[in-house]
Amino acid sequence: MSTGDRVARPRAARVAAQAKVNLRLRILAREESGFHQLETLFLRLALADDLVVRIVDGGRSLEVVGEVDARQLGPVERNLAWRAADTYARATGWPTGFAIELTKRIPVGAGLGGGSADAGAVLRALDALAPSPIGETALRALAATLGADVPFLTTSQPFALGWGRGERLLALPAPPQREVLLVLPAFAVNTADAYGWLASSRSAESLHGVADPLDVASLAQWDSLASYAVNDFEPVVAARRSQISSIVEQLRAAGFAPAMLSGSGSAVFGVFPAESRVDLPQFVAEGRTPAPRVLLTRTAERVEPVDLST
Repeated sequence: MSTGDRVARPRAARVAAQAKVNLRLRILAREESGFHQLETLFLRLALADDLVVRIVDGGRSLEVVGEVDARQLGPVERNLAWRAADTYARATGWPTGFAIELTKRIPVGAGLGGGSADAGAVLRALDALAPSPIGETALRALAATLGADVPFLTTSQPFALGWGRGERLLALPAPPQREVLLVLPAFAVNTADAYGWLASSRSAESLHGVADPLDVASLAQWDSLASYAVNDFEPVVAARRSQISSIVEQLRAAGFAPAMLSGSGSAVFGVFPAESRVDLPQFVAEGRTPAPRVLLTRTAERVEPVDLST
């Protein structure tokens, strides 16, 4: 018997499930299956949910605490963290039981990838704990069955260009770390609704468009990233939620670049300039819409590793 065989494997892992923003999001052709092709630039943030995965001998559980309304959670079996663990177990035959403890810090329904980050973190944690790990490539294949953001948020890369349904990824050098202001309206945007609004705003011809060419070598610089920054969801979401336009305009006027909607929203983010100071906008209520909440975070230059010392 080898020394490795005599040493008990860890039974728990802690992972920081880091949020993301989309610095570019082009929604392209719609497949016959109903899924859309996309082109996007994913960038992780320091803002993260805290997730602990424990291997147990039987049964399954998920406990969610933190900044989340119980009404937003839904049935446990629909939670992406649970679904990720179930997907891993079905694919590998292991583990027989798990207990997941999730502390939410990423706002729900904001386009910051909170649920997808949790799913990616669970997949990474389980593979780190597994007696026979399947590796990142196989993990990404499992992640692709859970959503377009999950493959990227399962990788160990902080920055990547994504195509297809988000499963085709090109890892890129992360741009220099910058502070980021997140502005969170008091409403969520349903992703399915956002796709419907986008489809209804486009002609049949435009739904089969192609993305503009990108100079990949320039994407590590913020000036170039700001010039490429566009989100196809932004105009259609803003047409129905005017507060989005107001927030974006205020951030851009203050000197944030890029300043834009993340994902399908509702979060708007602004990247602080490198050196010049900016005066933070004073966001106010608009009619019956309460004033948005503001969070300060920063871009990530690395993905936090799985911690097996828990």
